[in-house]
Amino acid sequence: MSHPHDHDHDHDGDHAPPKDEGAGDYALLEQAMRELLIEKGVITADGVRRMIERLDEASPATGARIVARAWTDPAFKKALLDDAGSALSAFGFGPMGKFIALENTPDTHNVIVCTLCSCYPRFVLGFPPDWYKSTAYRSRVVREPRAVLQEFGLDLPDSTRVVVSDSTAEIRYMVVPMRPRGTEGMSEPDLAALVHRDALIGTAVVAPPSP
Repeated sequence: MSHPHDHDHDHDGDHAPPKDEGAGDYALLEQAMRELLIEKGVITADGVRRMIERLDEASPATGARIVARAWTDPAFKKALLDDAGSALSAFGFGPMGKFIALENTPDTHNVIVCTLCSCYPRFVLGFPPDWYKSTAYRSRVVREPRAVLQEFGLDLPDSTRVVVSDSTAEIRYMVVPMRPRGTEGMSEPDLAALVHRDALIGTAVVAPPSP
């Protein structure tokens, strides 16, 4: 059983070493390990550079484009839900470990959290918001998800099951929100413009376009 409380967890490099006098030791250790792996041929300096650039460029807009593609391309949506890591090769992503896309439906609403720290799928959503890292969100959304969602302004029907997925170092998640009404015939870029960060985390839904 995955960790849905229905929940699950994500650790995507959000673990900065403590900022104390020993912090420099972490940097030296990281540099030494990186140089050793390059020397042994396990990784390349160019590969490290590309990964850093990809993380620097990542933002919720990346996740929005993925969702818009899923809304308009049934084959891609199936691939994304079956094996998100492989499906995202279409967006230029290389191997990324276990990555799961969770589809919201009228019957099920997904929310992601990292209860142990603040792990987050940075490669598709960019940097996490401050509230995602807060102790209040990390502890309460598991125990009382409906109350937390209501504080975000999201009041779900009683018939909708709320599934909280708690990321781990091995598993990352993103939410594929429901496509809103009134978007038939919209282009992929226009659809992507409707999708915002909170909908990709699951603390909001995508609103229909303005008239």
